Amino acid sequence: MLNSKQRAYLIGLASSLEPIAHIGKNGVSPEAVQSVEEAFNTHELIKINVQKNSPDEPVVAADKLSARTHSENVKVIGRKFILYRPDSKKPKIELP
Repeated sequence: MLNSKQRAYLIGLASSLEPIAHIGKNGVSPEAVQSVEEAFNTHELIKINVQKNSPDEPVVAADKLSARTHSENVKVIGRKFILYRPDSKKPKIELP
């Protein structure tokens, strides 16, 4: 569980990131979960975009994806959200 200082730090790091994955008309599908899992293989912090044709609202999509990928929902901003999952072997991001 992240505290507010850690959350703010991660939001600052994510501000320059482009969305890696997109949630479209199929919502949080197994393919979307797989795409996010693959992104977590090389990134600890990712930004995801929820398209307007998605059946899931951004908050719902963020909660579903964070639960299915065992990651932390950092923040939902408009139609985008940020997920964080530290590398289990060698974390790159050091939280304050």
